[in-house]
Amino acid sequence: MDKRSIIGIVLIGVLFFGFTIYSSRQQQKYQEELAAYEAAHPELKQPVAAEAPASGSASVPASVGEAAPDSVRLAREAAVLGDVLAAAKHAAPEEIAVENDVMAIRFSTRGGIVRSVTLKDYTRYGRQGERNEPIELFVPESSKFDLSFFIRNGLNNVKVNTSEYTFAADPVVRTDTAQIVRMRLPVAADAWLVYEYTLYNEAKPSRDYLVDYTVRLVGMTPYMANQSSIGIAWSNTSYQNERGFKNENTYTTVAYRIPGEGSIDDLSMSEGAKEEKISSSVEWIAFKQQFFSSVLIAADDFLYADVAYDTAAPDSGLMKAFSATMAVPYTAQTERYDFSFYFGPNKYAVLKKIDDAQGEPLLLDRLIPMGWGIIGWVSRWLVIPVFDFLRQYIPSFGWIILILAILIKLIVSPLTYKSYISQAKMRIIKPEIDALNAKYPRQEDAMKKQQETMALYKKAGINPLGGCIPMLIQFPILIAMFRFFPSSIELRGQSLWWAHDLSSYDSILNLPFTIPFYGDHVSLFALLMALSTFGFSYMSYQQTASAQPQMAGMKFMMVYMMPIFMLCWFNDYSSGLCYYYLLFNLLTIAQTFLIRRTVDDAKIHAVMEANANKAKNRKKSKFQLRYEELMRQQEMQARAAKKGSRRK
Repeated sequence: MDKRSIIGIVLIGVLFFGFTIYSSRQQQKYQEELAAYEAAHPELKQPVAAEAPASGSASVPASVGEAAPDSVRLAREAAVLGDVLAAAKHAAPEEIAVENDVMAIRFSTRGGIVRSVTLKDYTRYGRQGERNEPIELFVPESSKFDLSFFIRNGLNNVKVNTSEYTFAADPVVRTDTAQIVRMRLPVAADAWLVYEYTLYNEAKPSRDYLVDYTVRLVGMTPYMANQSSIGIAWSNTSYQNERGFKNENTYTTVAYRIPGEGSIDDLSMSEGAKEEKISSSVEWIAFKQQFFSSVLIAADDFLYADVAYDTAAPDSGLMKAFSATMAVPYTAQTERYDFSFYFGPNKYAVLKKIDDAQGEPLLLDRLIPMGWGIIGWVSRWLVIPVFDFLRQYIPSFGWIILILAILIKLIVSPLTYKSYISQAKMRIIKPEIDALNAKYPRQEDAMKKQQETMALYKKAGINPLGGCIPMLIQFPILIAMFRFFPSSIELRGQSLWWAHDLSSYDSILNLPFTIPFYGDHVSLFALLMALSTFGFSYMSYQQTASAQPQMAGMKFMMVYMMPIFMLCWFNDYSSGLCYYYLLFNLLTIAQTFLIRRTVDDAKIHAVMEANANKAKNRKKSKFQLRYEELMRQQEMQARAAKKGSRRK
């Protein structure tokens, strides 16, 4: 036996001996506590009377030995928790149902929690793809909301988790504008933890989806142990509500807001598990899906939060298991906490109107992924207002999207026109560019060639980036539409021709196999969009390649790979988005043909010549002089470096 084995055996022996001593001491302590409690409660030593036997059967009295295990357990719990709280631990739970025009909520007195939420105005996809089930925000069996704190019991502090106890429910209070559900957890004979839920019915979506949640500590100060906070644990598991698991999962995450910040944060998207510890205060936490969210709002903020999610299997009918652990501050003077739940759709018009108690916006509208910076501005101040305006007068979403595409095309049409003119000028001066390339074929003359090329551009009145800048300006609008359509709940369930839901993909053919990077179905709108992209790319390449020969090397990428990439990417995306891009491409192609017929290259050439003659008589600016001097210095340095290398 080697040295390591001997040391290991000795350590195991020491641990075993120590554990034996510890266990014997704990057993002795338990027997002493039990004897003391039984001495104070002699009724526990009496036999428990059996239930009256059925007629004709023999009477079999229950022995003390049979009843002792449950009695001892209950006695120990009462000794630790007190009679009142111990009784609440084993009381039978009940459910309370309330509803308004938009949702139905079921509460459970076990833990005093919101057990389920059903949204009346929305349905979800069933296993076979049909919409025949109402939206339930989460699986009832997974719902958990737990407050944890410590109470005094002599010299010991006992932890209380409210999820382990049954609250006593008061009758539901119903008024014209609200329904109030009140539940009490007795901690002692003269102390209660009170939950009060208020469900509104004011015909205001921003209020109808809100549930105010108040926690009151009544007479509990003498029983509360010394502690600086009360813990909160909230969790549930969401159903898969949309047609495509992959697409819905992309928009499903945990989001939160730090007080005072002008944006929100989230755990980002993942197909696995993710968690994050937030050390700063938090105003609200949202379990967010593509079109629906459950949000917990703290009036006075949480001290911190640990949030996490775990993704379910694609064929399980579930989406993600959410969890959040928070804390709120506690002092001996604390009497209540004010919270609110939002259970409802990710609808911009609704979320935008939800404020805090001081009237400050909570920024719940940021749960809708409209993009950051200028892209978000375009979505909020252009796309959404125009879309909402058109919805007031046009019932067909197909026509709305068409008009939206036309309006946006009209807005960017001046940029498109300028881009075409810039490309036309490049075509006109192409012979002169070719002449410069022939004049300066050597690499060492590159600086000189560049200098004369820039002079030629200036003479012709051409901005080298003139064809690119308009496209860059259009880019935020294209990205804004990319963000808008998949996240717009207004498109959910709306049909157009063969597409039954513009917020999800359309499928004209389900494949018996899965193509990598493409999927297991054929989306016709995505296919048509890809074909229109090919047509537009081919036209653009022909137009640019004639003026800029360096673009010839990008033909394969621009003309062929881009449409294929778009087809694979958008096959699982919103059919409404594919329809919009299809319309936009077709309008762009038509606009290009129109510009070609109306723009005369000869007239452009004449204007260029006139501008060139005017430029000859102009005095060079200080910037031009400095630029030319810089170019000369760079050329001289390059020649000097080349001579030095030859000498070596």
